[in-house]
Amino acid sequence: MSARFAIALLLILGGIGWIVYYYFGIRPTDGFGSIGADGKVRQPGGPSFFADLEGKNYLIGFIALFLGLMISAHPKTPLGRGRGVVVGMLGCFLIGLLWICVFYIFLTGNDPKDIPILGDLGQKNLFVGIGFMAVGFAFATRWE
Repeated sequence: MSARFAIALLLILGGIGWIVYYYFGIRPTDGFGSIGADGKVRQPGGPSFFADLEGKNYLIGFIALFLGLMISAHPKTPLGRGRGVVVGMLGCFLIGLLWICVFYIFLTGNDPKDIPILGDLGQKNLFVGIGFMAVGFAFATRWE
């Protein structure tokens, strides 16, 4: 295992972990600014630096995830050579397409469904889907 692959794996898992920890551990159950049964604004849990960032936690997590995927497209990593390039490219393209389709199908009507993370991001879901597709293009440049 190369150092480049270890860094890519650390960034990918760190980005996913950051988003999941923020969503389930820090964010109030109904989102920031929600009012509890006692009439008071619900406060976030966990460390204050996470809570102070609010929605920017998603940005940090997705940047780490995309950066890790971009690093994994290098030829010295398992995903950056041979069949791994095709798997990474098609995987990122399909995840991006699915992300955007799920957003448009379930979250743009008059009665949006509450899907974890996608509901918080709103229109920023398009950036996430396009980000996955951009990483797919990074893998496509390595395809021989």
